[in-house]
Amino acid sequence: MAERRRGPGAAARRRGRLALIRRLRRTTRQWTVLTKHESSLRQPRNQQKYFTMDVDDEENMSSSSTDVKENRNVDNVPPKDGGGQGAGEGTQLSNGSGSSSRKRPLEEGNSKFRPKKRKKTPGPVLPKNALMQLNEIKPGLQYKLLSQTGPVHAPMFVMAVEVNGQVFEGSGPTKKKAKLHAAEKALRSFVQFPNASEAHLAMGRTLSVNTDFTSDQADFPDTLFNGFETPVPSDASFYLGSNGDGSFSSSGDYGLPSSAVVSSLSQSPLPTPSSYPSTSGKNPVMILNELRPGLKYEFLSESGESHAKNFVMAVAVDGQTFEGSGRNKKLAKARAAQSALASLFNMQLDQTPSRQPIPSEGLQLHLPQVLADAVARLVVDKFSDLTENFTSPHARRKVLAGIVMTTGTDVKDALVISVSTGTKCINGEYMSDRGLALNDCHAEIISRRCLLKFLYTQLELYLSNKEDQQKSIFMKSERGGFKLKENVQFHLYISTSPCGDARIFSPHEAAQEDQGDRHPNRKARGQLRTKIESGEGTIPVRSTTTIQTWDGVLQGERLLTMSCSDKIARWNVLGIQGALLSLFVEPIYFSSIILGSLYHGDHLSRAVYQRIAEIEDLPPLYTLNRPLLSGISNAEARQPGKAPNFSVNWTVGDTGLEVINATTGKDEMGRASRLCKHAFYSRWMRIHAKLSSSLRSKILKPNLYHETKQGATEYQTAKECLFKAFLKAGLGAWVEKPIEQDQFSLTV
Repeated sequence: MAERRRGPGAAARRRGRLALIRRLRRTTRQWTVLTKHESSLRQPRNQQKYFTMDVDDEENMSSSSTDVKENRNVDNVPPKDGGGQGAGEGTQLSNGSGSSSRKRPLEEGNSKFRPKKRKKTPGPVLPKNALMQLNEIKPGLQYKLLSQTGPVHAPMFVMAVEVNGQVFEGSGPTKKKAKLHAAEKALRSFVQFPNASEAHLAMGRTLSVNTDFTSDQADFPDTLFNGFETPVPSDASFYLGSNGDGSFSSSGDYGLPSSAVVSSLSQSPLPTPSSYPSTSGKNPVMILNELRPGLKYEFLSESGESHAKNFVMAVAVDGQTFEGSGRNKKLAKARAAQSALASLFNMQLDQTPSRQPIPSEGLQLHLPQVLADAVARLVVDKFSDLTENFTSPHARRKVLAGIVMTTGTDVKDALVISVSTGTKCINGEYMSDRGLALNDCHAEIISRRCLLKFLYTQLELYLSNKEDQQKSIFMKSERGGFKLKENVQFHLYISTSPCGDARIFSPHEAAQEDQGDRHPNRKARGQLRTKIESGEGTIPVRSTTTIQTWDGVLQGERLLTMSCSDKIARWNVLGIQGALLSLFVEPIYFSSIILGSLYHGDHLSRAVYQRIAEIEDLPPLYTLNRPLLSGISNAEARQPGKAPNFSVNWTVGDTGLEVINATTGKDEMGRASRLCKHAFYSRWMRIHAKLSSSLRSKILKPNLYHETKQGATEYQTAKECLFKAFLKAGLGAWVEKPIEQDQFSLTV
């Protein structure tokens, strides 16, 4: 009973003792921290910086132990000279160098204290990540969380940041990584580093010492930093010669005027290089303002799809108006200023060889960059009209192509002939032996078929009555048949480089300081390539001649279609009119080929004509056409994601778009396209009935489609010369479709 009575009192005493012990421990920890801080504060200012609290000490002080860690050996290394250091000796940072010292609390009145100076050992400077770099250039940026998707155990965050009026998005498994990716994209758009290594360190990547920058595939993943070696300050949104999506000289910028609306665009001799002082590091708006103070810029228009907005600004200088377009108004102003500087003061602001337009050999009726920008804008604006400002479900696309016709020196009088989209080819099982299906629904191929439709319309117009003959683009040829009227030119626009040889190497070598392509004709380049059935991309042709058979394809063998690069090269020899129309008209060639992105002069010129420069024995009127090649000032952004399975087409005179299922080659209701072989052959037969006496090659009784095409003897001779040129250059053999496709006939 006595034990039970003493129980509660004993328990209370034990609790009191435990509480006292805890208070003592807290007091001891606080005294230890205060002692160290007080000791460091007593040292002279120039010595305080050598004192630091070791991270391990801080952690140990916050633990529940009452031991004061005064003599802890930081690096577990025995003290030098076998003895401890004097009382009050300062702490030395470890810094991974292997040096060590004993830590003792500083004592008052010790005037002999001499802190040991920290040795500054040389070492690599830790690279700053993209967030830090961007924050230094543009402090105070706000990152916004756009979305969070995915399951709880594997979320995916999307963050966005606005820089210079342009929004950059980044995704990642954490918000931090998503912000980092957004910052990386923003940096790519306008930052230039003094050298390549700094740029890649900022991106958290390294370059190998023996990097081969001339190889087909660079061994570093980020190839969007162009112009690394130009030492330009990076504290402004863009500078002369900078190179990025939001920068002044993007992938398609050139040192020629950008959309200048001038009174006369006739060809003039190229001016001599500018004698103005160096303008490195200055915005073109600043340069122009120094030369012509007090200029006012006018906002003209805003257009384009949501992922590729386009603003147009204009400035009047010396009685002339210059326009510039860009992804934001600031960039558009800069390009308008660039246009004025190039035209009035001959200041060529980007001399990168691979980005310069390659002029055509014939008569040039337009300034190259003015023409390129005007053609691109016309095609995009027409597509916008046809898709209700890109709101239609059929506005979705990866590649946009179009053909523009000019009839004089003023691009304002240009007419859009065709607009098309598409990136797919027909599935082999849907081939038609009556010419009712479209085999190739790539945008540029469809645009050319639209042009054929337009040419048939113009021939029919000429044959209708004498009054309409004046409206037609054709005139009688002294050699028989018809030819285009003087100054009628056709310009092909493609939103990206054509698939095949022109595209496959382009992105890796568009560098600011390149001196042209060092290896434009290495063996891996120039090869004929075929598209993959029901997919995207191309593969090289086999070394031996490939013969495709109807029954083989239906049994499951993949249907092969030649790449767009190869077909454009073919058009540059045989003409864009094809075999049937060549019986009526002389060969027609494109005057220019303009790319909206991925323009590289060396690769594009090689793909579309240079690789067959040794072609021989072409019949009269046929030649190797060398059109103007150019990019545009406002290069289109890459569009990631899956391509739609449909292709749309429109030709001048049509009421609206025709939508084709690329897999079947017919429309969504299973009906034949207005661009199919059957439709064209029907129109050809009707014209032949009226013009049988004035054919360039005589055909007595047209029957089979294939036989009629073979009747165009000069065209077939030129085709054989083309195929021999490819073989002679070691580029492979042309792959043709199964002959059964063309074994159909019509009755008018």
